[in-house]
Amino acid sequence: MHDYDPFSRGGFPVGVRTQQALDTARNRQFPCEIWYPVAASHAGHDLAREKQDVFTVAPTGKRRTQAAVRDATARPGTYPLVLYSHPSGAHRRSATFLCTHLCSHGYLVAALDHSEVVAQELTRKADETEEQKLARWDAVIASRIPDIRFLLDYVQKTSALEPQTQIDSARIGIVGHSFGAWTALAVNDVENRIRAVVALAPGGTSKPRPGILPVKLSFEWGRDVPTMYLVAENDVALPLSGLYETFDRTPATKRMVVLRRADHMHFVDNVEEMHEMFRQMPGPSAEVAAMQKEMLPISELCSGEHANLFVRGLTLGHFDAVLKDRDEAKHFLAGNLEAELAQRGVEAIVHKP
Repeated sequence: MHDYDPFSRGGFPVGVRTQQALDTARNRQFPCEIWYPVAASHAGHDLAREKQDVFTVAPTGKRRTQAAVRDATARPGTYPLVLYSHPSGAHRRSATFLCTHLCSHGYLVAALDHSEVVAQELTRKADETEEQKLARWDAVIASRIPDIRFLLDYVQKTSALEPQTQIDSARIGIVGHSFGAWTALAVNDVENRIRAVVALAPGGTSKPRPGILPVKLSFEWGRDVPTMYLVAENDVALPLSGLYETFDRTPATKRMVVLRRADHMHFVDNVEEMHEMFRQMPGPSAEVAAMQKEMLPISELCSGEHANLFVRGLTLGHFDAVLKDRDEAKHFLAGNLEAELAQRGVEAIVHKP
């Protein structure tokens, strides 16, 4: 039991590639990020600052690094696959802390920039009317599940990596944040290939706040898809009351853990920066401005380091238990998670419905 540590980096050095995937049915080109275990000759390179991948985030032009080596030689083998779905207004590399962590433990991980990022017709217009906004929202929402299914088809059917590196099609999971977590839950109405879900502060409550995408969850799964909810105690955009309601309606083996003193941006890279950027940016609407006023300053909330630790450890534990059927992971999740996290300085509450 104590030999199992999902919080620490795994033993596989991590590589990353960007692929351009054309969806001919919708005439959309999707940049895809694929993280994969690499050859032992790259050991330590993914953690060495001078060898890590550097990328630029549009439209800000900010330069970021991720704990992976660009275009490194893949390690032959067959691996479980985890898909990552990003939040609204974000991008495929929003949570590299998590994607590289999973990969270091022997997972292939894939993400794309969703349709609202790549399709010009779905971008917000400066002078759009309320009617146009609602129509655009409907189109954005309608694109999400086809996006994920396209990504899954693409990674399974194309030679995204060397022929010696294969996906275990019986072990596929998905993790998403916010709108991406709604995507991770909703896709199971129509997609039977996914075996496990981690939902990070998901949208989909029956009564969303004004200004939040009005996404719904019908939960017509027809099968058990074990699901882990990781949510934030002080989430202004998606308050706990709605998340409890969504959790209660989930027709599957399920678990929820609440991160104390955390808000909606505690599930991405650069938590402190992203939280304060959202809290202080000029509000695009009265509804968003109202949320900003309710948000606590980051100095009063949990650190990004502790938030990342919480997310990566529990996400990996869930996938190890379900996709890899590891007894150590099952024992870990069935144990005293609050104490395990407290030992690492993280305050959390295991939800007991």
